[in-house]
Amino acid sequence: MSNVNVKRLVDNIRSGTNIYTPLVELVVNAIQAIDEKAAGKGLVQIEVLRSGQADIIDRLEDVDGFVVKDNGVGFTKANRDSFDTLYTEQKIADGGKGFGRFTCLKYFNRVKVSSTFQNGSGFQDRSFRMGLDKDIIVDEKVAESTAKETGTVIEISGIKSVKFPDKRLETISRVVVERLLPYFVDKDCACPSVVIREAKDASGTLSLNDYLGKDSSQIVEMKVENGTFSLKANDEEKTFHVRVFKFYSPRVAKSKVSLVAHRREVTDNPLQSQIPEFGEEFYEPGPDGDVSKGRNFVIKAYVFGDYLNDNVSLERGEFRFQTDADLLNGISQNDIEQKAAEIARSAVGSEIAERKRRKEARIADYVSSDAPWHRTLANKIDFTALPMRPSNQDIELHLQKKKYEKEIATRSQVAAVLKSDNPSELSEKITQLMESISETSKNDLIHYVSMRKCVLDLFSKSLEIDGDGKHKSEGDVHDIIMRRKKDSEDLDYDAHNLWILDERLNFSSYVSSDKPLNKANSDRTDITVFNRRVAFRGENEASNAITIFEFKKPQRDNFADPSSKEDPVQQIVRYVNQIREGKFKTPSGRDILVNDTTPFYGYVVCDLTAKVRKWLHTEKEFTPMPDGMGWFRWFGNNNLYMEVISWTKLLRDAEMRNKIFFSKLGL
Repeated sequence: MSNVNVKRLVDNIRSGTNIYTPLVELVVNAIQAIDEKAAGKGLVQIEVLRSGQADIIDRLEDVDGFVVKDNGVGFTKANRDSFDTLYTEQKIADGGKGFGRFTCLKYFNRVKVSSTFQNGSGFQDRSFRMGLDKDIIVDEKVAESTAKETGTVIEISGIKSVKFPDKRLETISRVVVERLLPYFVDKDCACPSVVIREAKDASGTLSLNDYLGKDSSQIVEMKVENGTFSLKANDEEKTFHVRVFKFYSPRVAKSKVSLVAHRREVTDNPLQSQIPEFGEEFYEPGPDGDVSKGRNFVIKAYVFGDYLNDNVSLERGEFRFQTDADLLNGISQNDIEQKAAEIARSAVGSEIAERKRRKEARIADYVSSDAPWHRTLANKIDFTALPMRPSNQDIELHLQKKKYEKEIATRSQVAAVLKSDNPSELSEKITQLMESISETSKNDLIHYVSMRKCVLDLFSKSLEIDGDGKHKSEGDVHDIIMRRKKDSEDLDYDAHNLWILDERLNFSSYVSSDKPLNKANSDRTDITVFNRRVAFRGENEASNAITIFEFKKPQRDNFADPSSKEDPVQQIVRYVNQIREGKFKTPSGRDILVNDTTPFYGYVVCDLTAKVRKWLHTEKEFTPMPDGMGWFRWFGNNNLYMEVISWTKLLRDAEMRNKIFFSKLGL
């Protein structure tokens, strides 16, 4: 008579179990019962119980439970009393926790036991159910038996809310084999025959043992030169042994590393977490290299060791050490899996090496074609952690992360040097740091120049006609140079491409783009730039130039008509006068400091059609530039120098200024 709150105990099972755990537990108990009998010719039979309506596709009903039969020693009084004892120590030598049977009640409503055992010179039958109240064993019956052989039949049925994930016998048997592979490959203890079949139809019986040991087996052990490694836990060396297997016709296309405790798989994690090149299946050609008869396979590395046996959890779903860094024990799950992954890699070394080579070529191609500013950095960092087939985003994020880490390290080193009181070390450290800073700066410059090439390509494209034979509006090309309705209060200082117009504009302290300077209904320029004050005269008078731009749509020339109210030359003159008269302030409310000697520069960007050329020559008295792609004039009374240049000249001049940089980078 036991006194255990069985329901609460079952409800508290949390760690690492799943719907297959009860079945695995029953098969292991059956194998142990056969080992205890030590009579040879052991047999474990698994029958699949089904219920519900058959699926129209596979014509199979859902799995409702299992019956596991064995010809082992049976439920003797000692075994019966052990079953009725929570945390029994009867199987402690085999790694028994005295708890596994309760996982049956976590996933199934009913657990029934029928067993024949030897009692003296005769046999007896024992049957009972697992209870859900205070008693573990209920409805127990013991009677004399006419049987001539011992054995046990355990039924788990009435699956709970969790639906069994698989239906086909082949799939279920494959999962059980993977979970219990250490039993099937144990060289010191032969595994009994284990078969599986439908409870209603014994004709389609499958042997789990046939997954191994034959020419056509789906699981084959691979040779490894050294399958042993050691790790240190609290100054004590712990030894682990790894066995690597090929799994042909993989159920899921993932190679894995499994940690084993007492011949049972406890955890299995993708090998690609440690070595990304395990991310895809492998392929093995058929005899004589026949591709048509080849087979796909994945790798599974099983890790054994006393450290794993000693630290497995009660439910056998996890270990008592940490997944990552383990300060208490010194050895983490990640440490073990990393070492095992390296041994697994040695078993398929040539294919892994080829996959790694392809990844390196992919990274090199990205850096060369799309991110040349990373060339120096890419030659120095490790890309091992990247996926087997990294995307451009994967590569760029990795590079940016490493760049940031390097910059942080350099800043820390600079701070340490500045605080150092040892002059003899300064010279060498400063030299090293300057090399690091120079590399970072060089990479940033390459990035910046590459982005300029992209901007100029977009700018060139914007000047072309579209599919309807029309040119883009001035707004479209305007936005490439600088966003409309924005000023320097709204944009970062470098969030524009004013260098296309004039390199000096990169250093402007205030910019207004297509936006009234101080009120909604005032005149507005396309771009007005106020340079940073770099010198003052006498009584704090500004000396830096103010630059004004006007954009006109490509091929548009109606502004040169006599009746036009959009004369860009006259507009710029008017803006200059209004600024001189103090009619405008910056968005922050500050005065625009000008005087009689403040220089102004005006630029009109448009296409120089015949009408525009005539207009500039006869009406505006502009002088043509030597290249014929622009016109200029000096307005002495306004201290204003103005140019009217073509879109083509704007693009060509910008390309010419940057050509040497593009050439050096091979852009």
